[in-house]
Amino acid sequence: MLNRKCLIALITMAWPTLLFAETAYVTDILRLGLHRAEDTSDQPFRTLVSGTELEVLTRTTNFAHVRAADGQEGWVKSAYLVLDKPAQLKVAETETELAALRAELDRAKIAQRTAEQQLDQVTQQIDAAASSSGAVEATLSRLKAENADFEQRLQRYRGSVPISWMLGALAITLVAGFAGGLAWIDYTSRRRHGGFRIY
Repeated sequence: MLNRKCLIALITMAWPTLLFAETAYVTDILRLGLHRAEDTSDQPFRTLVSGTELEVLTRTTNFAHVRAADGQEGWVKSAYLVLDKPAQLKVAETETELAALRAELDRAKIAQRTAEQQLDQVTQQIDAAASSSGAVEATLSRLKAENADFEQRLQRYRGSVPISWMLGALAITLVAGFAGGLAWIDYTSRRRHGGFRIY
């Protein structure tokens, strides 16, 4: 029975030291003194503002041994420590997050505008390529039709003599006919007049 009471007494005395590495914050709108004395009876050597994050090393009913973020240790009144972040700190963090989200939103809007401009350029290029392709196809169709027409004409006139040959033959025939006519007139005139030319 005595051992059980001693064990309970030891656990009760050691209880504050079992709660080490607990994170706490200085409560809203307060300046809290950090003391070297366990009962905070001395002058504070440092002032902690509201929202300061502290690591609680040990805690009793009225006082807590804490460590600041820079490693400095001391004692504070535990009634002014809260486990939840104070509203002022939460607001500041929320405002920081909001500013970061707004900056990210601005970057996203800029990226969206850039993407829309690139999409417009690509659409214009596609339209230009489509119209150019349509023009090429129209030209190709026209050239095919002209080629087919030329092939039909070639088939139609394949057996005929070229005009240049016909004109040449006609010119030769006219010259030959004229020369032949003159020779015939000369011959007949001489024959009538006893071999003499009268003209």
